Amino acid sequence: SDRRLSDLVSVGLLTRVFPADVVDEVIAAAGRTEQRQRALPARVMAYFAIGMALFSDGSYEDVYAALTDGLSWTSRWRHSWAAPTKSAIFQARSRLGFEPVRDLFARVAGPLAGPDTPGSWLAGRRLVAIDGTVVDVPDTPENA
Repeated sequence: SDRRLSDLVSVGLLTRVFPADVVDEVIAAAGRTEQRQRALPARVMAYFAIGMALFSDGSYEDVYAALTDGLSWTSRWRHSWAAPTKSAIFQARSRLGFEPVRDLFARVAGPLAGPDTPGSWLAGRRLVAIDGTVVDVPDTPENA
């Protein structure tokens, strides 16, 4: 594969920030656990949804390839598998829905700096910085 090391590391970090057991818990809580074994299980699709944000310029196939390459790299898994079709990915994403990913974010996201962390607060407000991020949102009055 022609993936960059930074791509592989980004995907590898997914499993540290979003551990598989936590992903499985939010999927179960949302009622999206599979009734049968699928080629694209809900856990994979949750990571895929996050991967779509990491690799927003890529197609479904590009994102899936980045995920599988990165997960193979971090786990040293060397088996091969057939890439799913766009239709299969779309259907699996539809089965998963948005709720598990929303709930996963709510469960994992949080500030790293506490009230006692030097330089993290100014006048009672937490300091944040966003650098190099582009967020495309619909052109609506709410987003103006």
